[in-house]
Amino acid sequence: MRSVPDYFGCLVFNDKVMKAKLPTEVYESLKKTREEGVRLDSSVASVVADAMKDWAVANGATHFTHWFQPLTGITAEKHDSFIAPTDDGGVIMEFSGKELIQGEPDASSFPSGGLRATFEARGYTAWDPTSFAFIKDKTLCIPTAFCAYNGEALDKKTPLLRSMAALNKQALRILKLFGNKEVKSVHTNVGPEQEYFLISKEMYEQRPDLKFTGRTLFGAKPPKGQEMDDHYFGAIKPKVAAFMAELNEELWKLGVLAKTEHNEVAPAQHELAPIFTTTNIATDHNQLTMEIMQKVAAKHGLVCLLHEKPFAGVNGSGKHNNWSMATNTGINLLAPGATPYENAQFLLFLCAVIKAVDDYQDLLRISVATAGNDHRLGANEAPPAVVSMFLGDELTEVLEAIETGNPYKGAAKTQLKLGVDVLPKFNRDTTDRNRTSPFAFTGNKFEFRMLGSSNSIACANIMLNAAVAESLKIYADRLEGVADFETALHEMIKKTIKDHKRIIFNGNGYDEAWIKEATEQRGLCNYRTTPDCIPHVLDKKNVDMLVGHKVFTETELKSRCEIQLENYCKTVVIEANTMVNMAKTLIAPAVEAYAADVAKAVAAKRLVDANLPCKYESKLIKNLSALTDRIASCIEELEMALQELHEAKDVVDEANAIRDNVLEKMNALRIACDEAELLTAKKYWPFPTYSDLLFGVK
Repeated sequence: MRSVPDYFGCLVFNDKVMKAKLPTEVYESLKKTREEGVRLDSSVASVVADAMKDWAVANGATHFTHWFQPLTGITAEKHDSFIAPTDDGGVIMEFSGKELIQGEPDASSFPSGGLRATFEARGYTAWDPTSFAFIKDKTLCIPTAFCAYNGEALDKKTPLLRSMAALNKQALRILKLFGNKEVKSVHTNVGPEQEYFLISKEMYEQRPDLKFTGRTLFGAKPPKGQEMDDHYFGAIKPKVAAFMAELNEELWKLGVLAKTEHNEVAPAQHELAPIFTTTNIATDHNQLTMEIMQKVAAKHGLVCLLHEKPFAGVNGSGKHNNWSMATNTGINLLAPGATPYENAQFLLFLCAVIKAVDDYQDLLRISVATAGNDHRLGANEAPPAVVSMFLGDELTEVLEAIETGNPYKGAAKTQLKLGVDVLPKFNRDTTDRNRTSPFAFTGNKFEFRMLGSSNSIACANIMLNAAVAESLKIYADRLEGVADFETALHEMIKKTIKDHKRIIFNGNGYDEAWIKEATEQRGLCNYRTTPDCIPHVLDKKNVDMLVGHKVFTETELKSRCEIQLENYCKTVVIEANTMVNMAKTLIAPAVEAYAADVAKAVAAKRLVDANLPCKYESKLIKNLSALTDRIASCIEELEMALQELHEAKDVVDEANAIRDNVLEKMNALRIACDEAELLTAKKYWPFPTYSDLLFGVK
């Protein structure tokens, strides 16, 4: 059996492979592009393509594809074989530089938000040399950007790369002011923690709601959920452990740095966390991780659910986006060092993030907005919809000392005494963690905790990179050319703290008193739902910033606003239609059948003794009959609400109608059906219950 280091990255055309297979000058040119953002010399493409093809074919590949990330939130690929005909009726394996650099998939059927008419089909994919090519299912996958015929971005990778370039440009300006002239590039690193549920494939196939929407639309609360806290970090069940072992192996082959795995809080819920890597590669890897999770689960008779809220009454699934900035020389710009009070460079970059999160809290909320994630945010299992920052006691005290001019006393080291001599002694960290904060500093990085489990991490990192780039630009514009750099720097840090301290909150983010304080006293945004927040992407300050840093064009922003609202509407309408269908064809008939059989039993008893009261059965029949009437009424009201959506004048109007009316009717239908489940004998219920689903994997 091969060791992990022997096969790690064996399906990736990575730096080690390129160094071995490319001429030195071609390798160095490509490396410079990856590490410093230097434009790639197109003349090297043919050499790279030939080497890439030979390596791929040697590893069993027969096809290639431009692997891209359209605005569907998942990846897309069109496969072409390497074969080319020869004069003698045979074939050879070919792959040209042109095929590597550019592809031409049909752009008409992907979401464009009005950028493309249906009859305007031409679109282009362009090789992203900063991400490594890899082999998946005997196909060479080449990470690419995707754009329309007119050059407008139709994907998530292009704006992400633009945002990384914007932050790099502004961060280098700041570093030069501190005399760091040897630094050639600054990149952001990300480590996304991925939560997910595993359930039985056999049971999944019996649930139309799971198949069509990814979540359960009906389901009464089981006798036991997560109340005992016994699943979190608990022993991993054998079937799950086998899944995790194969998942790790497949991810490691693809160069994904899968590191930590454990049971999460809810029954059947788990988590996988990778080691940090550059943001665009981390984005590619997270998309791959979600895809491979689902493929490996199927091989084990399981289904991997990535929906943010697949089950009511237990925790949903998020994706914590751990984000940091580093130089090409290996310096973490968010590392405080031993004395953060004296580390002016760290403090300036910290203030840039504070300012960015406060100024563009709406964009961060928008970046995680989906119909699925609306079920989590603010539900005491995930951060609230209000964006705030946790810095911890030590950094908060540092900033307060700077703002007030009072001396900073420093954080005292406290040794933990565990009361058992054989246990090792160690110092307690100067700052605790805060799991209720949407945006928390955790030592040398920030953890953005609002992302939903199925979200592409590209969206959040685009907005975060761009917002921080704007802060750094403002700082650089003010500091470049000043006569007294140190005084100007101190005053600017002090001003940032004073102007933006409202965003800093170290307390309990789940507390209703905090939400009231945040909105009424501090003036922070509280966009509870997707329709509430999405239109604000077109606010002037947001458009000016994102267009100014060339992350988006104004047209691209308008298209994304349209697409996100359309996705919200389509998602909820599919869910509502699924509910109507299940309630009509499965739930109501099951309840009626049970009531009829109970009535027959009563009639049979009374044939023996006409005076039998049959109180239990009579009451049950009455309740079941009332519930079927109620279910029918709820179905009718939901259908009417869906019909009224056709009267909406635009997608904003439709989204608001869904939020204000359709969701309410869906909830009423669910409550009635869940009550019916608790009264109906199990053998009559038409699909697996929460007890079956959450505790069905051994």
